[in-house]
This record gives sequence, structure tokens and C-alpha cells, in this order.
Amino acid sequence: MAMPTHKHSRRSALVLAVAAAGAALAGGRRSAASAERPGAAAAPARRWFDAAVAMQRLSESWGDQPYGAVLVAGGEIIGEGPSRVVQRGDPSAHAEREAIRDAQQRLGRTSLAGSVLYSTSRPCAACESAAAEAGVARMIYGEQLADAGRPQSR
Repeated sequence: MAMPTHKHSRRSALVLAVAAAGAALAGGRRSAASAERPGAAAAPARRWFDAAVAMQRLSESWGDQPYGAVLVAGGEIIGEGPSRVVQRGDPSAHAEREAIRDAQQRLGRTSLAGSVLYSTSRPCAACESAAAEAGVARMIYGEQLADAGRPQSR
């Protein structure tokens, strides 16, 4: 079997990342409202974190920073955010803010009251402020599913 060229291997990585993101999103449509309550079982939260990791892989597939995030409300993913800092040349295109922007666009409103932000790492102060302004209820981050609580404006 011939070795794929770099161009084809990047395309394959992108296809795999998109497939993983789609699978995570499809899995996210199952009811998981309990993951949005503090102290709920970790299994649903793990599903949302895995969706954030799929966003991270997507961002890495196009050579961007290794961060991903999703916003969840009503047991569904309402916003997805791979980091697009490098791709767009925009220092504000962090994964968390991309997920917030995506959710606001999908829902047609700025308020994301009651939603939960899952990200692959602790959101920076600017992302936390954006989450607070949008009304995000909680931030969960990292492999250990650390609960950073309600976002604060800084």
C-alpha cells in the first residue's frame, strides 16, 4: 500500500476529526440534562467533554491551537468551538468564544442563560468574561471535568 502524501494525510486527519465531532454531536443529542446540574453523574459530562475534545482535534487538523469547547443546554449541544486563532488570524477566536458565537448564531439570540460550557482546558479570563456576559451557568473543563463554577466578568 502506498504511503499517503502530506496533503492526503492532512485531509484524512480532517475527515477523521469531522467524523469524530459528528459522532460526539450525535451522542450529545441524547438526554443528559443531569450533566447540567452540579454534582450529577460524570458519565453525561464525559460525553460533552469528549465532544469538546473532538473540536480540539478538528482545530489541530488544520494546524490551529489545541483547544476545543462545546456549549450544552437542554440535553443538546447548542454551540461548537474549535480554536480558530491561527485559521482566522484572530486572537479572540478561542474555542470557548467560538462555541459561544456559534450557539448565539444558531439560536438567534445573545442570551445563553442556563447553558454549560465544556472545554478542554480552563478558559482564559476573556473567555470567562464572554461566558458570563452570555449568561453561561457553569464551566466544566479538562480531563478531570473540573467545575469552575459560574463564569465571572473580569
